[in-house]
Amino acid sequence: MISVARLRRAVRRDTFGVDVEAVLDLVGALLKYLGLAFLVPAAVALGYGESVWPFLLSGAITSAAGAALERLATGKERVSPREGFLIVALTWLLVPAFGSLPYVFAGEAELGRPINAYFESVSGFTATGATVLEDFDTLTRSLALWRQFTQWLGGMGIIVLAIAILPRLRVGGRQLLQSELAGPTELERLSVSIRDTARRLWVLYVALTAVLIALLALLGWTGVEERMNLFEAAAHAFTTVSIGGFSTQARSLEAFGPAVQWTIALFIVLAGINFLRLYRLFVQRHGRAFARDEELRLYLLLLTIGSAVLLVELVGSGRFAGEEAVRHAVFQAVSIMTTTGFASTDYVAWGPLAAVTIVGLMFFGASAGSTGGSIKVVRHLLISRLLRRELDQTVHPEIVSPIRLNGAVVEERTLRAVLAFVLLYVGFFALGALALVVESFRTTTGVSPFEAIAAAAATLGNVGPAYGFAGPMGSYEPFSPLSKVIMIGLMWLGRVEIIPVVVLLTRAYWRS
Repeated sequence: MISVARLRRAVRRDTFGVDVEAVLDLVGALLKYLGLAFLVPAAVALGYGESVWPFLLSGAITSAAGAALERLATGKERVSPREGFLIVALTWLLVPAFGSLPYVFAGEAELGRPINAYFESVSGFTATGATVLEDFDTLTRSLALWRQFTQWLGGMGIIVLAIAILPRLRVGGRQLLQSELAGPTELERLSVSIRDTARRLWVLYVALTAVLIALLALLGWTGVEERMNLFEAAAHAFTTVSIGGFSTQARSLEAFGPAVQWTIALFIVLAGINFLRLYRLFVQRHGRAFARDEELRLYLLLLTIGSAVLLVELVGSGRFAGEEAVRHAVFQAVSIMTTTGFASTDYVAWGPLAAVTIVGLMFFGASAGSTGGSIKVVRHLLISRLLRRELDQTVHPEIVSPIRLNGAVVEERTLRAVLAFVLLYVGFFALGALALVVESFRTTTGVSPFEAIAAAAATLGNVGPAYGFAGPMGSYEPFSPLSKVIMIGLMWLGRVEIIPVVVLLTRAYWRS
């Protein structure tokens, strides 16, 4: 029997070059408190007269596992950037593993299989929205809400929540918060304390969710959308503000009318904006700085262009006309580019121009500091300015032209990091697509190269629906187990933004 003391000695910094003990302590604390989240679906189960034991048992196991990890450590508080990489990577692997337990314990036909349960849980917590469900009617209300709730927890980030509530993260919280509010620019504080900044972000996140729940429920109560009851309002608000895209309906938002679709589209656009900027606009009333934000302007411009291209396709093909054409074009452009993944109709049936546009939008993403995934708009902005500078210096080598963002000079180190990230992103996307094609040939799944490209882009970018049988009205279930493992890896890489994982694979990281 290995003693706790021997295990502690095995994870000291001088053994690995990284303070694994502190990492386990913080990850354990996070898991211990995550166990409380299972009380939410348990309460729903009680309200609907459903079984509560899958959630209570899952919560108990999660908290016990977290406490066991904490016991391996000595409760150190300091976390350097080096430990931050490992904390982020481990958290987004372990949290979905425990989050998948209710699916397994409930014995649901499709999600009861471990690989399917983990796939759905990873897709939930990473706010991807890819699903292996084919028959939504088999889910109980409580299990359906847990599925939606995982996206809400993962959207703003479990680590951000931990920073807000755990005193031990007062030191080292900046590195972790920077990793969660993904983007190439320096973290902008909302207050002197990083912990207070995290709290304010979560307050804004909760407030947006509450407002959307009220608006959607109001549409139901007033008879504008009779199918939108309080349960549906809460379920879809969770996955809208988190930019997740899970729906309780097999045909996504096609099941609801125009009023619901327009309302959700508006909140998707809001959730795709940097939350630090939103806080300064809504709470601190800094409207001028908000309007002058260069990333925001490019974000809105790209959404407009994407909507216009899809509108041309829909009107030109005669599929839709008038308000319906505008609504579907705007909704799908907004949903796909922000990596939400909701669908107002089955876009797989649209023409080739729409297909190329939709897959292309998957690579833009929302703003840095939002709940969206993919590359992020600010990186595209910086790369375009970097390319322009290179062209100018080719003609005039003597020119010294610093690259600016919102008037501030961007450090060359940041620009190199942007280029490195995009190269890694494209590389992992290509490898993922190739692996899916090869596995399809091996298992005769029937995935075309374009469908493999779309699936790789949709999972790495945390978008969700792709093309073929994995389209917005379909399911990822037909993929082989190995293909699902590949896409789980892509979702994980997309959520942690690749760099922390690549750093962990270097020899220098583990040296003293």
